[in-house]
Amino acid sequence: MNERTERERWGPYLLVLAGAVVSVVVIIMANPRWGGFALGGVIMVAAALRFAGFGGQLAVRSRKIDAITLSLFGFVLVLTSMLLDNNELKAVILSLFTQ
Repeated sequence: MNERTERERWGPYLLVLAGAVVSVVVIIMANPRWGGFALGGVIMVAAALRFAGFGGQLAVRSRKIDAITLSLFGFVLVLTSMLLDNNELKAVILSLFTQ
């Protein structure tokens, strides 16, 4: 394989992996809320990369299924991290489900 193909194959995987490692370190060492937010953001970046056609080691299923799954998982992580210390936002979201 030439260098361009090898870089395209591993580039998105290494970017997402590095972001996930940094996010987990932030969760453990500093603040779970910001670390979870960052991890959700990294997963949504992975979804955007997969949707754009980059896949490499991220490509497991079809591009559409991967992008949808990663987007939903990233969104849930971001939403959950926002709810950790925010009682007002929790009340608003819970009120949406009780109506």
